[in-house]
Amino acid sequence: MKSNCFNCFGRMLMAGLLSGAVLPGFMPGANAQLSFVFTNQPPQVLPRRPSIILIVADGLGHGDLSCYGQTKFQTPNLDRLAAEGIRFTSYYAGDAASSPSRAALLLGRDSEHLRQRPDANVPQAASEVTVGQLLKQSGYHTGLIGEWNLGSDGIGGAPWLSGFDEFAGYLDPNDASNYYADYIWRYAPQSILTTNNQKEDFAGKEMIYPNTGGQKGQYIPDLFTKAALNFVKNNQPDPFNRYRPFFLMLNYKIPGAGRGAVPTDAPFSSEPWPQPEKNKAAMIARLDGYVGQLLEQLQNLGLTNNVVIFFTSDTGPQNGAGADPNFFKSIIASNSLRVPMIVRWPDKIPAGQVSAYSWTASDFLPTAADIALTKATANIDGCSVLPTLLGQTQTNRHNFFRK
Repeated sequence: MKSNCFNCFGRMLMAGLLSGAVLPGFMPGANAQLSFVFTNQPPQVLPRRPSIILIVADGLGHGDLSCYGQTKFQTPNLDRLAAEGIRFTSYYAGDAASSPSRAALLLGRDSEHLRQRPDANVPQAASEVTVGQLLKQSGYHTGLIGEWNLGSDGIGGAPWLSGFDEFAGYLDPNDASNYYADYIWRYAPQSILTTNNQKEDFAGKEMIYPNTGGQKGQYIPDLFTKAALNFVKNNQPDPFNRYRPFFLMLNYKIPGAGRGAVPTDAPFSSEPWPQPEKNKAAMIARLDGYVGQLLEQLQNLGLTNNVVIFFTSDTGPQNGAGADPNFFKSIIASNSLRVPMIVRWPDKIPAGQVSAYSWTASDFLPTAADIALTKATANIDGCSVLPTLLGQTQTNRHNFFRK
């Protein structure tokens, strides 16, 4: 049986085990004596690692956010994210195309170094390690919501085979571009109860019935946001899971080119703008609202101080059909790779910073590894920017213009 995909992320509780231990100096026997060894050394306390959320928009430029200079409308939640953290003015997407750019985030490689699978036109080799695998192996519970760009189930490249404990989204980029798709692909471990009262994993397509027959009853980005809120709630670090941190990668396919696929152009319906520009502005406002819902969920759960949030875009605005990037002054030059990057980590990243430090998509994996107190995989292109995030001297620097 299938559960409602709004609640597709089930909670896995880890039971604590109690075990007896022999006291130091105690020897069993009739004449056994107890002896105690006293020490002035305090017990070692391991640091509680933060959870990590990476939010990736599609085709979002600098001028699309009011914290980056947008004047035609406001993005208050993303402005708040920037005001409470650090806003980068020289961050660059991994590529001008969406798939290799997101692959760079996942694999820590520059786009020109991504290897094609021999059996599919996707930028990954089976032996490469994703950021999901890296964090999962270090004890994180991992989830991916939205577009997946590294292969399908049939060729061994599905997200649940690449380090993600849970998945809700689309394996095919074309399907991901349909804002009213009539199905969602999901992987939910131990979510099906068999006739033998055994739990099994579910991996497959679930119908979105409000969208069947060409209907437009469920806007997919809204659905992704509900899934993200459930994931955070169900996997919040607590005593039941031994304060296990989580990693969530949330991939939106908006605002894209701003081509009409938005439930309403409100609150910009009365603006004297071309219709594509109204639609794009409405998408960005909706995206800003999603970030606000996530921030509210974290606050309600008491997770504000121990979650690192990264917000960026996979590509900058593209010239072509749809909204004109120059209308919102989204980019300085046509097809620029410079896109927004905002990072918020209360009590670690000083608030209200603006940094011109140059970095790129492949630097995310080693940065996440440093935050998780683990080692990044070898033979990657990226460099950790954690020192810059913490206001320290950055000793290494990524030359993203190298070939």
